[in-house]
Amino acid sequence: MKLKIVIAIGILMVSAKSIAQTVDSSQIKKEYTNIEDALKAPEKVYRLNLTNQKIKLNSEDWAKFINLEYLSLKNDHLNSIPKEISNLRQLKVLDLSGNDFMTLPNEFEQLVNLQELYLNEDKNLILDKNIEVLSKMPKLKSLHLEDNNLDSIPNNMSKLEHLEMLFLNHNRFQHIPIEIKDFKSLQYLNIHNNKMSRKRYEQEYPNFGIKIKF
Repeated sequence: MKLKIVIAIGILMVSAKSIAQTVDSSQIKKEYTNIEDALKAPEKVYRLNLTNQKIKLNSEDWAKFINLEYLSLKNDHLNSIPKEISNLRQLKVLDLSGNDFMTLPNEFEQLVNLQELYLNEDKNLILDKNIEVLSKMPKLKSLHLEDNNLDSIPNNMSKLEHLEMLFLNHNRFQHIPIEIKDFKSLQYLNIHNNKMSRKRYEQEYPNFGIKIKF
């Protein structure tokens, strides 16, 4: 009799766990696009898309999103990026494209789980002044610098030792940046829609050992 009770309890526990996982999975996929709604239960917000909006959040608001994994502030025309975003320790993907800032906050080195960063169409971005903070993000594997009027990359960019994917498409490169050969972990380079061709690359450069999209 006791054995049956133990088995029954075990089944109930497994069932309860399965239901909890289903709920969590559903919650993770849900994307909030309104800050007022998101702040009603910030601990349940995993994806927050504030694209094309005027946002005003204080430090206390950012700290409430303890489980946030995805954040988009795309096309919000921010002159500066809130340093309080560094409190989002679970953040994996951050899109800051289409803004007006020049540098990232030094506090961003605290984004220890950030894997993918979008800095597309950030025309005022001073790339070389951001390398130091980017290099201190231990899990940053994918960096987007598309449509930024770039024709070169900083010499110290190879400090991004964990970077595996670099997107330089829609810029003004005439050559593959020679600095690419110094990247330790880079596996993929997208340089599509620049002022160069595959034929020119094959004539002028050795094989860097990475996949390149022209």
